Amino acid sequence: MNILFYASAVVAVLATVLAITRVHVIHALLYFIVSLLALAVIFYTLGAPFMAALEVIVYAGAIMVMFLFVIMMLNLGKETIDQEKIWFKPSVWAFPALLCVPLLVGILSVIGKAEGDMAHAVVGGKEVGIALFGPYLLAVELASLLLLAGLVGAFHLVRNK
Repeated sequence: MNILFYASAVVAVLATVLAITRVHVIHALLYFIVSLLALAVIFYTLGAPFMAALEVIVYAGAIMVMFLFVIMMLNLGKETIDQEKIWFKPSVWAFPALLCVPLLVGILSVIGKAEGDMAHAVVGGKEVGIALFGPYLLAVELASLLLLAGLVGAFHLVRNK
């Protein structure tokens, strides 16, 4: 199981780097889907099969397919690709990389201080369903309406082209 975990971690990191560095949006989105699927395998190897299934169904399935449809409907041209090539220059990434250093230091300082056993924090599908359709029902419905509004808005943007 450890070999599968580390192999999936390498695939997830490589696919994410490839998703960030691709010029074509469709290729970047497909690499991002591969990254999400590798993350689902990581969840499974850590003993969270329900979270792995949610990762595949919700993120890699529903949301990424919706993004793919929106990108295909927008049909961005050469001007957008030229603008994205400007964003890949090192001078553009220097300041954001500098801002990430304190975040990395904070994360690394917290990782070493984690206490407790995670085996007692297992949450099953029934508990997630009760939480989503109990006190968080309004938030779930608002999120679904927001995704639907984004899809309808993207359709209306490209309808006259």
